[in-house]
Amino acid sequence: PPRTKSRPGERLPLVGRIAAGLPLEAVETQETISLGDIVGNREVFALKVRGDSMRDEHIVDGDYVFVERVSAAREGDIVVALVRGAETTLKRYYLEGATVRLQPSNAEMDPIFVPASQVAIQGRVLGVMRKY
Repeated sequence: PPRTKSRPGERLPLVGRIAAGLPLEAVETQETISLGDIVGNREVFALKVRGDSMRDEHIVDGDYVFVERVSAAREGDIVVALVRGAETTLKRYYLEGATVRLQPSNAEMDPIFVPASQVAIQGRVLGVMRKY
């Protein structure tokens, strides 16, 4: 791949695809990507993840999630939820009658059941970034 230096906000060269299974033919592309490709012109913030309740979604401790600031969620969205006005959590959202189920993606953890009136959606996850 060509060597390039990038500054914050710049586009990065997307030089091709890489196999994570069987090897692929090496084909260079002329595409680029940027954070703007993920967030568009939406109001977005980032959070650093603590814990492993979402590990089966490949969101693990130390990752950064990009969150669109919204106040409503669709069934199954991964959301940032403010619970009882005091605690925030990153979980899948399910409305079950007058109760919200905040479902972890880790079989070793139990869902959180909260009256819908005590849950405020802070945002919906758009993407995740991991630094090594």
